[in-house]
Amino acid sequence: MSEEHDNTDGEIQTLPLDAWHRRKGARMVPFAGYEMPIQYEGIVAEHNWTREQAGLFDVSHMGQLMVTGDKAAEELEKLLPGAISSLKPGRTRYSLLMAENGGILDDLMVTNATSWIEGEEEEGTEGHWGDPAYYLVVNGAMKWNDIAHLREHLDDDVTLAHMDDHALVALQGPNAATALNRVMRNVIDDMVFMDSVCHDFGEWPLRITRSGYTGEDGFEISLPAEHAETFCNRLCAEIEVRPIGLGARDSLRLEAGLPLYGHDITTETDPVSADLLFALTKKRREEGGWMGHEAVAKVLADGPAQKRVGLDIEGRLPAREGALVYSGDKQVGRVTSGGFSPTLQRPIAMAYIDTALASEGTEVEVEVRNKKLSAKVASMPFVPHRYHRGK
Repeated sequence: MSEEHDNTDGEIQTLPLDAWHRRKGARMVPFAGYEMPIQYEGIVAEHNWTREQAGLFDVSHMGQLMVTGDKAAEELEKLLPGAISSLKPGRTRYSLLMAENGGILDDLMVTNATSWIEGEEEEGTEGHWGDPAYYLVVNGAMKWNDIAHLREHLDDDVTLAHMDDHALVALQGPNAATALNRVMRNVIDDMVFMDSVCHDFGEWPLRITRSGYTGEDGFEISLPAEHAETFCNRLCAEIEVRPIGLGARDSLRLEAGLPLYGHDITTETDPVSADLLFALTKKRREEGGWMGHEAVAKVLADGPAQKRVGLDIEGRLPAREGALVYSGDKQVGRVTSGGFSPTLQRPIAMAYIDTALASEGTEVEVEVRNKKLSAKVASMPFVPHRYHRGK
């Protein structure tokens, strides 16, 4: 497989918007190998602003990759359990990078970024699709491992490019479309959830995808890093938009029931146990042909020992990652993410518990600070998603 060289020395790196965050008053912390803004005015205030207006998140630590070549879809389908070859240009799909043992190496977004090339007027041709191209967004903490895995397993006829000269920002919330339409002059009017378009903002090429990690309607915008600060200033000039830190990103995604890699999903968890079967296209689930299929098929046939579930916890004390879940005196699970929900005003958590107890409404207990707190298995998302799926 052809490749581009990457340099990483393991030191904490800075984002393209690092100075911008500091001028905005962000408290910076190390995360996924970068100095990241955890909050500006406060996690709860930023959480609520995103739920009510529009929050701007810097997610430039994420890995942005481009896989190109005639065999790109075919090669990606060897490693991902979703249908890539049937993904239409301009559409995005959530998928998983799988290990041989059925564990999850990472979760990611895949976009068919194949471009339409306009025809020549004098020749009277309408145009044609260019070379197949797939844009991948992978988790920041895993991107170097992902790049190495892809380079090892993709065919030599496929090219992998790491877009390390690009920034990535996410505009999320019920007024995200209003603000972005004002800035972009209505170019996103026809977009629905998981649509992705390329558009020039002045002379800057942007990729805009209607998706995000908060459960709210919103957009992820990829652009050359050198223009990120100017673009973010333009967005934050809109009355609906404020910068939001990692703290609120985590509480929002927890309310949305969205797993965080390295916590709720790892190489030790399979897609069935993780309640991510929707990422395994039915036909490919049955036919196989992707790394880890045999192991996952066995879990599907036998049933998982544990399942990822939501927990509603009584009282005000939040259960954090690692808290043990009990049924009577028997330990039946472990919390993988937890916190106090600003929207619901109560503690919520995600946990893996024994499958026999994974039905909604089942009563369990969670041990927090040597106390066992009453809890019930809850359906997720805790707060309904508000993605824009169209009419």
